[in-house]
Amino acid sequence: MHHPDVYIGGIQPYEGGRPSAIAKRQVDGAVQLTPQGLAGDEQAETRHHGGPDRALCHYPREHYNHWRAQFPVQAEQFCAPAFGENISTLGLTEHNVFIGDIFHWGEALIQVTQPRSPCFKLNFHCDIDDISLLMQQSGRCGWLYRVIASGEVSGDRPLTLAARNSEISVAEAISIAWHMPFDEEQYHRLLAAAGLSATWSKTMLARITTGKIEDFNRRLFGH
Repeated sequence: MHHPDVYIGGIQPYEGGRPSAIAKRQVDGAVQLTPQGLAGDEQAETRHHGGPDRALCHYPREHYNHWRAQFPVQAEQFCAPAFGENISTLGLTEHNVFIGDIFHWGEALIQVTQPRSPCFKLNFHCDIDDISLLMQQSGRCGWLYRVIASGEVSGDRPLTLAARNSEISVAEAISIAWHMPFDEEQYHRLLAAAGLSATWSKTMLARITTGKIEDFNRRLFGH
């Protein structure tokens, strides 16, 4: 069983950067989970963050050991929830969590929809120019959920796998999307994964239609 630490945060202004809700605080006790996410949690840019397919962000706590080793001078900042995640656990990673997985959590049911897509805001908040790119290259991205049944959740209620609906792990989805050269067959495989988010479905279909991979620079670096 995997007992999560749970985090929420509100939108804050940042000098030199855009408003963001990346700064989270830990929730002690029960909190309501709805199709839009945890009660009290906000998103500054709903076009790219939040919404039904991206209601929750999960980041494996063990990955912070990697970032502390990579950036020892800034090691203190690399602990949950530095990347703005709502859920942090030990034992669940991109390699043993699959697209479409449904988990029981308290009274709720949540479904894995896509890997997290690292963006340039992480560079600003971590004060590391290319950590979004490094996250994407390393595959230590975390993943997102939709809420398929609302209810009360808490950190003392474990995440328990209820159903596995595809054979594509989050790690393989990351590899297909960002590490491999253009491969229409793999894009069709990913599209066939039950539960894949609308955004990722649209991206894979656009690649098949245009015959090329989209430019990552705007997402990763803001230009």
